[in-house]
Amino acid sequence: METAGNSCCGGKDGLRKRNWHDQKTVRQLAVRLNRIEGQVRGIKRMIEEDVYCGDVLNQISSVRSALDGVARLLLEKHMKHCIRDQLLEGSEEVFDEALKTIFKLIR
Repeated sequence: METAGNSCCGGKDGLRKRNWHDQKTVRQLAVRLNRIEGQVRGIKRMIEEDVYCGDVLNQISSVRSALDGVARLLLEKHMKHCIRDQLLEGSEEVFDEALKTIFKLIR
């Protein structure tokens, strides 16, 4: 993991950790990721079973959409907690970090 300096996401050991402690969100993310994992296994099985390419591509599109949903939820938590807390502490470098993260997501 990356070091985080004194950001709100930094733990005592200097490693980046989530700053929001919402167990409901953690459960939601875990359920979504488990579903995505199952979809990916299904895609692999479809390829091994020589399923029509268009059907496989549709499933790949569904997985991408599901991953985007996970990313949006994480970004929302990051912006509302970690980024907000850093701004309140007077950190302006957090804008650059947030922009880099957003630009990576929209690529």
